[in-house]
Amino acid sequence: MNLESSQAWAQQFRQFAALECLQDPLYVAICQAVADTPELRALMAHAPPTQAIPNLLLAALHERVLAGVAHPLADYYPSVGGQRLPDAQLPALLLDFARQQQASLIASLRERRTQTNEIGRCAVLWPALQHIAGLSGSSNSPVLSLIDFGCSAGLNLGVDRYRYRYQTESGTCFVRGAPAGPERPEIRSDWLGAAAAPPAEQAWQLQQRVGLDLAPLDVQDPAALRWLHACLWPHERERARRLDQAVALVDQHRVLASDDGLGVLEAQLAAGDFAGSQPVLFNSWVLYYFTPAALRDYQAHVRRLVLQHGLIWLSAEGADLRPPGLALPPLPAERSGASATLWTLQWAAKGQLQQQALAWSHPHGRWLAWCA
Repeated sequence: MNLESSQAWAQQFRQFAALECLQDPLYVAICQAVADTPELRALMAHAPPTQAIPNLLLAALHERVLAGVAHPLADYYPSVGGQRLPDAQLPALLLDFARQQQASLIASLRERRTQTNEIGRCAVLWPALQHIAGLSGSSNSPVLSLIDFGCSAGLNLGVDRYRYRYQTESGTCFVRGAPAGPERPEIRSDWLGAAAAPPAEQAWQLQQRVGLDLAPLDVQDPAALRWLHACLWPHERERARRLDQAVALVDQHRVLASDDGLGVLEAQLAAGDFAGSQPVLFNSWVLYYFTPAALRDYQAHVRRLVLQHGLIWLSAEGADLRPPGLALPPLPAERSGASATLWTLQWAAKGQLQQQALAWSHPHGRWLAWCA
C-alpha cells in the first residue's frame, strides 16, 4: 500500500468514526486507532476493491473475537461479555491482536463480504410489499413472489413471519405482521412522514421466496453464522438476539449461489416459474458495491425484465443510486446522514416504465419516513 492509499484509508476510517458509528464507542476508538496506525491500515490492501470499506475490517476483527481467541482485546467487546470501556491501552492491544491474528484477518478480508442480512430493513420491506399489493387494484389478497438479490443468508425472505412495532411521532404505537410469540422476532421502528399510520393488516401472501447471491451463507454452518454475527456491531445485543430468532425460522427459502443472478432470474421468468404470482425483485445496500460499469449493466437488465416480464423492482440504496429523473422526497433534517436509505419502486404500466419514491429509512430500519 503506497503512502497516498494509506492516507486515504486514514481519512476514511476517521470519517467512519465521525459519521457512521458514533453510537458505538468501541468502534469509534478502533477506527481512530486504525487511522493512526499504518500497519493496521495496510491490512485493507487485501480486500477486493468492491468490499474495501471499514465495515469489513471491523467485522474481520469481531469474527476473531467471537471465535474465542484469548486476548485482552476481547474485554472491550460486549458481544462476548466484555465490559471494558475504550481507553489509552486499546490501540496497542488492537495492534498486538492484529499481529497475532494476521493470517485469519487477511483471509476474511480477501474472502468475506459485509453480509449483515439486516432484518431490521423488513420494517420498511413489509409496508413496501403492502404498497405493491395495492398496485394490482384487486380486492383479493394478492400473491407475491419475493426475489432478494444479494440476499446473504436470505433472512429478509421471512418478512411475513416477523412482527413489527411502529411508534409514530404523535406517540401512537401500531403493531403489524405476524402474531406475537416468544421466539418471534419483533422489529421496532419509528414511523415518520406524512402518512399518519402504517398500512392496515397484511393484504398479501408470499408464494415463493428466492435468494440470489454471489456467495450465500448457510446458517447451518457455524462459521457462516459466526460471520453474520461478526457483521453486527458488538454492543447491539438486541440485533444479535433478533438474528438468532430469524435463523430459527428459516425453512423453505431457496437461496441460490450465482455470479449471474439476473440471468438466473430471467430464465425463471421466461420459464413461468412465478406463474400465479407477482414477482418482486428486492435489493438493499447491494448496488453500493458495484463498479460503475456493473451498475449500469444491472440497472439496464432489470429495467428490461420489468418491461418484458412484468417484474416489479424494489430498491433500497443510497439516494445517488435512485432511478434517473426521480426527484428526491424531503428527508427529515434530524434523520439526515450519509447512510440514509431511499426506497424506490419501478414497474411497468401500459408498456411504460413507472417509478416512485416510497420511503426514507435508517439503513437498519430503526426509523422510516414514508412518502408514497
